[in-house]
Amino acid sequence: MSEGDDIAIGSGSVRSLDGGSNSTAVKRKPNLPKPIIAFHRTELDQILRLYGRMVASGEWRDYAIGHGTDKAIFAIFRRSSEMPLYKIEKDPKLARKQGAYCVVGTGGVILKRGHDLANVLKVLEKKKHLRVVE
Repeated sequence: MSEGDDIAIGSGSVRSLDGGSNSTAVKRKPNLPKPIIAFHRTELDQILRLYGRMVASGEWRDYAIGHGTDKAIFAIFRRSSEMPLYKIEKDPKLARKQGAYCVVGTGGVILKRGHDLANVLKVLEKKKHLRVVE
């Protein structure tokens, strides 16, 4: 630096010698894209196990996965040309409040919400039918 410069660079920040900071140099950060919310491998494993059982029983036929910047959705269809029968959503913004996971029915009604995916998926499990055997 020359003698006429009044800016000193120290510890990674730009400061002027009179004690004030140069706000344009400090606030300059690269524009990073927003992170995409997606299902983790273990979460997809739990969902696809349930999906496989329901396909084997003939109740479900198709699925779709959507990832975005605010939530991830696993939609379940009875037929591929219809509206989704159920949607399993992961919304990290609600993780501390109501739980990050929820199951939404056809009309947009939330069937179950919670912090643990396994407990939330229990609402989709087929009920065991009990019958009397003589």
